[in-house]
Amino acid sequence: MTIADRWLLPDGMDEVLPPQASRMEELRRALLDLYHCWGYDQVMPPPVEFLDSLLTGTGTDLDLQTFKLTDQLTGRMMGASADVTPQVARMDAHSLKRQGPVRLCYCTNVLRAKADQHQGGRSPVQVGVELFGHAGLEADGEIIHLALASLKAAGADEIHLALGHIGIYRSLVEAAALSDEQERALFEALALKSPGQLAELVHRSVSDPALADMLMALGELHGDASVLRQARDRLAGAPAPVMAALDQLEALYKGVLARFDVSLYFDLAELRGYQYHTGMMFAAYVPGYGHALAKGGRYDDTGRAFGRARPATGFSMDLKQLASLALASPSQGAIWAPAQEEESLNAAIATLREQGERVIQALPGQRTGPAEHSCDRRLEFIDGRWQTTTLTQETSA
Repeated sequence: MTIADRWLLPDGMDEVLPPQASRMEELRRALLDLYHCWGYDQVMPPPVEFLDSLLTGTGTDLDLQTFKLTDQLTGRMMGASADVTPQVARMDAHSLKRQGPVRLCYCTNVLRAKADQHQGGRSPVQVGVELFGHAGLEADGEIIHLALASLKAAGADEIHLALGHIGIYRSLVEAAALSDEQERALFEALALKSPGQLAELVHRSVSDPALADMLMALGELHGDASVLRQARDRLAGAPAPVMAALDQLEALYKGVLARFDVSLYFDLAELRGYQYHTGMMFAAYVPGYGHALAKGGRYDDTGRAFGRARPATGFSMDLKQLASLALASPSQGAIWAPAQEEESLNAAIATLREQGERVIQALPGQRTGPAEHSCDRRLEFIDGRWQTTTLTQETSA
């Protein structure tokens, strides 16, 4: 092993250096301030929890992404948080126990056992919001609005929003009375967007011709707003929840267009998060990125295991990805102070820092100068007092 290899980071782990770290912190503050203005209270989940609470109601996907370790105090298994949403659901149901709608937001590091196939890293900084205690379409609309506003705040100029509703698939599968094995096979065929495989499975598993046609139609119902009209025709006669889901998607569509200039796309066979989503789902894309930068949806009753079955809707993003939408803000410059201990100099430096100025004081024997530290001004003793003067390229060298 070479010395260089010794300090390599594990695959999927990355470090954030200046100036991108400053950009991330600036964006973190902007997003949390945005959520605060909408009435969202910030929470800070622990980095590690016992597995039985960390993975409750999340399905197998999150289990596979969770680093596991043994608590030396109790001998119980713990896990490093790979997704903040279940932790915030626990806080709402078990720790806060508030009545009525509860709005919570967060921004924290998570750790994943495997690199996300869409986003790459294993150590994202997850930022998002969750709204508990309201089952209405207004809550879903608010969540989508905040997701789009977050992308705008991060510098996204062009946004493509994909909308779906897991209730459509759930209702059709329930009506078809499929076995667990048949449903898994059908799920995989729809997820792969494989018409041939889907047709074979439906023909073999669904005896009702009308339901068979509807399930086949799901694989084709994706595209612009005309998809909703097509769905009403091709899914006519479906269980009532299917039509209700289409009504919800249409209302959300109109609400988004009234506030944002975005491209909208519908996919009625989108099954992402099938194990925990219960209603509308969305993903927001920005050109240049091959994956969604914001994902969310409704996941009612996640808090049931913690003693309170509450309606819930929310979204999350990776702050590292968001910060890459725009370049880090240019440095505001700094003031170079000489390396000497002198009472009036110390007072001048303290005053400038209190005013929000960045002051870098040289250290004895330091060989680097103002230019290497991005200073554009210098503190100089002129006319009996310390004053700032502008540095030119010649004087900063």
